Amino acid sequence: MKLRDYISSTLPALIASILFSGCTSEIPMVNLGIDDTYYIVRMSKLPLESALTGEKYLWKADGEIVSTERDYIFLAYEEGVYNMSFDIIDDQTPFHFDFTVNVLHEEVEYSPYISRVYEYRPAPGQFVNEMPRFEEGDTYSDILQKAEESISGTNDIMITLGGWGGYVTFGFDHTVINVPGEYDFRIWGNCFYELLQPEKKGGSAEPGIVMVSYDANCNGLPDDEWYELAGSEYNSDNMRRGYEMTYCRPDPERQIVADADNSLDDIYYIRWEDNSGTEGYMAKNIFHNQEYFPKWINENSLTFSGSLLASNGEDVSGNGSYYILYSYPWGYVDNHPNEYSELNSFDISRAVDPDGNPVNLPGIDFVRVYTGVNQYCGWIGETSTELSRACDLHIPDPALQIPVIP
Repeated sequence: MKLRDYISSTLPALIASILFSGCTSEIPMVNLGIDDTYYIVRMSKLPLESALTGEKYLWKADGEIVSTERDYIFLAYEEGVYNMSFDIIDDQTPFHFDFTVNVLHEEVEYSPYISRVYEYRPAPGQFVNEMPRFEEGDTYSDILQKAEESISGTNDIMITLGGWGGYVTFGFDHTVINVPGEYDFRIWGNCFYELLQPEKKGGSAEPGIVMVSYDANCNGLPDDEWYELAGSEYNSDNMRRGYEMTYCRPDPERQIVADADNSLDDIYYIRWEDNSGTEGYMAKNIFHNQEYFPKWINENSLTFSGSLLASNGEDVSGNGSYYILYSYPWGYVDNHPNEYSELNSFDISRAVDPDGNPVNLPGIDFVRVYTGVNQYCGWIGETSTELSRACDLHIPDPALQIPVIP
């Protein structure tokens, strides 16, 4: 039943006093702090807080244990009536309370696509200041809006994340539910396979690592804990966690040196250093002459941290004229061509904490993608993740092919 139909058939004043649409902390405080009945729309949060304390707590939904914490956030994908119970387990002051949560269909249909970009912080790169385009006078707010306009809805306009560590953070107009046994969301990039050895799945793979966050504090901001979605390389000996890298604004006094074959105009363009003591340079190539350092940023350096994937590029020509960037098996953005829907889709159940332990998230509200490889491939330039769109696979769209987890 849709919310409009329900309201029209019941007492509006009663519904208005107990309707929760989205994540809110304005919960009626009656004795225990929990009301007898709640009405919310699907894929929205209902935070429940006990005003009483005890030694242990037990929340159940339709007889199944859903939490043992004092506070609990109810979240449901399916519409219907959920019979809830809350127990305070304490020898001195035991307490039992039954209540119901009525989950209704949203009044305005959810979009499966990105609705907001919260952060855009690319590392330097050959497409930075072009995708999206910087115009003189643009502030960070202007660039953020351009990034949002590029990848929200079905706009499908590519943005770059620059070199290793550069990232974008985005979200939807609802919580993306973690449905067991299914892919939960999909992200589009611009990877393609080269034609000489297609069976090796190599070409222009520029893998981006995916992070997710659940809005546990219900403030609508991406300030809760972040978790990496473990891809195929997560447990590889070649993957490095706790990596940190700093890019320095180009030194105006530097000596400008071109390479021998003249494909690079400035091989000492942007200096970088990492937390292992290694340093190097991002060169400027002849094909992209704009500034590579984000022009809306006033700082003289940019520092990023995260996981580092092993380099995936190979100079198969031996003379720098033909590079192949090989795809990793699965779990990364811009890593396989878009037509391979299952290889560009992600399962929230693969979330892990900083120690690599699985994290059971009921859903996610924010997604962060960052470039996962630090490499420079001659005239092709730095490896930089690009993306153009993302969608929740649990919101029907006839144009989408819904992948199935093998």
